[in-house]
Amino acid sequence: MSLLINEIFYSIQGESLSTGRPCVFIRLSGCNLRCSYCDTTYAFNDGYEFEIENIENEIAKYKCSLVEITGGEPLLKKETPGLISHLLSKGYEVMLETNGSLDVGYVNAECIKIMDVKCPSSNESEKNRFENLSLLTEKDQIKFVIGDRNDYEYAIKTIKRTPAYFFENHILFSPVHGIMSPKKLAEWILSDHLKVRLHLQIHKIIWPDVERGV
Repeated sequence: MSLLINEIFYSIQGESLSTGRPCVFIRLSGCNLRCSYCDTTYAFNDGYEFEIENIENEIAKYKCSLVEITGGEPLLKKETPGLISHLLSKGYEVMLETNGSLDVGYVNAECIKIMDVKCPSSNESEKNRFENLSLLTEKDQIKFVIGDRNDYEYAIKTIKRTPAYFFENHILFSPVHGIMSPKKLAEWILSDHLKVRLHLQIHKIIWPDVERGV
């Protein structure tokens, strides 16, 4: 069983509740969305076929127990749930970052799912699969990338559809890098007393001039 991999790299986790931890990233090629602010367009098509054993051997070089499978959109590949289960069986802590447009019900429940809910400024909000919200567990996370006030209001409305256990800890509000002011978003959150996490992409703060492999 093989998958089309765009890149495998070792960096600092920057987009989840594990922000700040060293992590091995497996970026799969291909995506079914074209978000207006996408920063990984290079992953749309380019990649190399890797057998699961080769993927495991590659990530073992980094001596890191935390692995994130990202994209593109990883769930476009029917083999992805098998890769996740294989890595879990080998003792890795596995996270999956998904754009929320495809069924997450096939993913091993031990995997931490970081599900992006697309807001209007992405130009892809009509692709949200809200049925996924009921498939998430207490360990999973929901992320809103916010570019303006309309996105913010959309996120607030969507929160009301999420399971109650998410509200305190596992909802991330992230400003579109270079477009939405983190200060302004923080002010809105405080003004409305939202019980969400303001979330910044720290890898872009650490490596502002590096476009891939971070």
